[in-house]
Amino acid sequence: MFTPYLFLLPALFFLTISSFYPLLQAFYLSFTNYDFVSSAKLVGWGNYLAILGDRLFWQVLGNTLIYLLIVVPSLVILSLGLALLVNQKIKGMAIFRSIYYLPVIVSVVIAAIAWKWIYAENGLLNYLISFLALAWETPFKISWLTNPDTAIVAIALVTIWRGLGYYMAIYLAGLQSIPAELYEAAAIDGSEGWLKHWDITIPLMRPYILLVGVISTINAMKIFEEVYIMSRGGPANSTKTVVYYLYEKGFSSLEMGYASAIGVILFLAIFIISMITAFASLKFSGQSLDLE
Repeated sequence: MFTPYLFLLPALFFLTISSFYPLLQAFYLSFTNYDFVSSAKLVGWGNYLAILGDRLFWQVLGNTLIYLLIVVPSLVILSLGLALLVNQKIKGMAIFRSIYYLPVIVSVVIAAIAWKWIYAENGLLNYLISFLALAWETPFKISWLTNPDTAIVAIALVTIWRGLGYYMAIYLAGLQSIPAELYEAAAIDGSEGWLKHWDITIPLMRPYILLVGVISTINAMKIFEEVYIMSRGGPANSTKTVVYYLYEKGFSSLEMGYASAIGVILFLAIFIISMITAFASLKFSGQSLDLE
């Protein structure tokens, strides 16, 4: 009776050490004043009350939401369109799938450094823009990472570029599970071209669309590496996200209690989003089965 659970014990042990214990430790530290040097002192809800009055926290939260609103809809829509394109039965299509997936396996650090060079004032992107603008005799350059209005968008574009292939693969698995007979029946009823995708593909792909939305949302809320390498939260805190602010408070200012409180808030936000989308996924899955 207990044999299956015995096989789970090693995994549960490592999961407890790597995830559960740090989570409980962070929750405890969020109610303390701790700086790595002196012992932790309980301050109750002090850190959480301080966060409510922290203007910079609300600014970085706004930055994170802006980043999320750029990245998530783009990945959900563009990766689905890309999956529809590479799902065609054309000779050599496997090569295109591999090419589109390549950015996924590129290290985040390498990708961020490369794009930082591309975004530089004298970088490749500004060179191409200036070259095209010469036709209108109005040469100009865009300060991609040094302008508060464009910096967060520039970083979001890198995330979209890296994530398209990954979410394309998820959609592709869903598309290949749809029976071809459904499209044949739809063609008889006059549903052809892109209309068949609206009538058949989108309804049956709702669980996958929701899954991509959940994963991309969670990843967007945890964005750190690209910001750290490409902008360090600047200019004027315009690209500073919640996780980056947590890192600054915890490892630069040594306010580990305050950083832990930010981490707990972020965890609760991600947990709530995950639960809501999980229930929604069950609902959409039921609708998809009815359609089938």
